[in-house]
Amino acid sequence: MRSILSVRSVVAFAAVALVALFADAALAQQPHPWQLGMQPPASPVKEFIGSFHNMLLVVITLITVFVLALLLYTMVRFRAAANPNPSKTSHHTLLEVAWTLVPILILIVIAVPSFRLLYFADKAPEAEMTLKVTGRQWYWNYEYPDQGGFQFDSYMVQESDLKPGQPRLLEVDNRVVVPVGARVRVLIHGSDVIHSWFLPSLGVQKYAMPGRINETWMQVDRPGVYYGQCNQICGVNHAFMPVAIEAVDKATFDRWVDEAKKRFAQDGSAPLSVAEIRMMETGSLTAQAPNAAR
Repeated sequence: MRSILSVRSVVAFAAVALVALFADAALAQQPHPWQLGMQPPASPVKEFIGSFHNMLLVVITLITVFVLALLLYTMVRFRAAANPNPSKTSHHTLLEVAWTLVPILILIVIAVPSFRLLYFADKAPEAEMTLKVTGRQWYWNYEYPDQGGFQFDSYMVQESDLKPGQPRLLEVDNRVVVPVGARVRVLIHGSDVIHSWFLPSLGVQKYAMPGRINETWMQVDRPGVYYGQCNQICGVNHAFMPVAIEAVDKATFDRWVDEAKKRFAQDGSAPLSVAEIRMMETGSLTAQAPNAAR
């Protein structure tokens, strides 16, 4: 009976793993139980990172298989029973040259795409807008310099306030909204200690350093919500600094910007979310009570 149960457990684990591996890209905008591998890419940088990762996986697999085969051959070919009188050879010029040159060639093969990736991910090519990110203990502040300079704070939604479908420890009260397909220059700094702005699906990870502005860029190719976190130990509430990016079409982004500028300029309260703006357009949410659906 135990053997049958163990076989069933292995089969169930394999099934869940395969489902997670081949899940739809929209499902993997956040971590999921039994997920394997990296989150599906939603930006050019992340696609480059994924292809580089897959290449390295092939290289390290070939090296591992070769070393294992060489080890097994040595164990069988040069065992004591087969060699009662072992060789006294201490040097082999060809082998010494080979095991020096081959690793160098492998490193060169890896270095070429690695340098290309570092250069590609460094700075935004002809950025269309700028997003300023400030890490604070323990929340994020966002500013839109090209859209009038309005800014807002983004805090994690507490577990008791979560709505159905909102992920625990990842949802925020104010999401960052960006247009799909736009190259966004991201300027990041910290106001107190070192933080880290990390978005797996977009291939973005930059430190927020006090007294220094770091630059990166992103281009979200698919509409949706993408979650990340601060992955630098920054204090007691380090685990409660999530990042949420919502990518929408250009027209919806422009409407959100107009609403955000009005709301923050008036009383500093939170702007309408993208969902609430769409509800207003359909008449299911009145403009007099913008926060009624929250």
